[in-house]
Amino acid sequence: MNMLWLLRMRQWVQNPPGPKRLKLIAIVIVIAFLIFGFEQIFGWPDWLTVNKGIRR
Repeated sequence: MNMLWLLRMRQWVQNPPGPKRLKLIAIVIVIAFLIFGFEQIFGWPDWLTVNKGIRR
């Protein structure tokens, strides 16, 4: 684990964020899991896939 992450975790323990920030973080994590689950169920859409370039 990176030392910067350890310092950030220490800062969060000493000065925990407010309820609004915790709610925002929870919403972002839930949205990320929903996108991940959608991708696992239905697959990655072809229109989001980058076309491979022509090799020379």
